Amino acid sequence: MEALPGGELIREGLDDLAAGRESAAALLVAVGAPRLRRLGLQIPSLPFDCAEHRLYELLARAHADSAHSRYNALIRRLVSFERACECGA
Repeated sequence: MEALPGGELIREGLDDLAAGRESAAALLVAVGAPRLRRLGLQIPSLPFDCAEHRLYELLARAHADSAHSRYNALIRRLVSFERACECGA
C-alpha cells in the first residue's frame, strides 16, 4: 500500500481509525471509505459524521489561511491512491 501514491497517508488514516483517533488522515479515509471498500480495503467502522466538513474544520483550526488548499491537496492524494488501486499499480 505504501508504494502507491498517497499510500502512507491512507495507512496512517487506517491506523488512526482503528485506534479511534480523529486526525486529518483518518478523516480523509472516512471521506473515501465507500470507494476504498469497493477497492477491497478493510475500513474500520467510521465514528465520524460529515467527514468532509470535519476534515475542513480540523485544517481550518490548524491552518486558517491555507485550509482550502490543504483540503484540496489531501483530496487529490486520496484520488491518486484510489486510481492507482483501480489500475492495479
